[in-house]
Amino acid sequence: MLISILILDLVLVAWSLSLIQKAFDYQEFSFMLAGILVAFCAVAMLFVYFLMGNCLLHFQRILH
Repeated sequence: MLISILILDLVLVAWSLSLIQKAFDYQEFSFMLAGILVAFCAVAMLFVYFLMGNCLLHFQRILH
């Protein structure tokens, strides 16, 4: 599961960088905003994954 999420995050970061590159090429603010939002989504997805992993480990220790 972790590998698939890491691959998805790498794809999101690559997409974000391409959007930011297009923003600089075309001097377009909307591409820059979209790139930043995609990058934030990738970071948030990793953050939530690690939070839930710690939470599930905690619950497993309580139940056993």
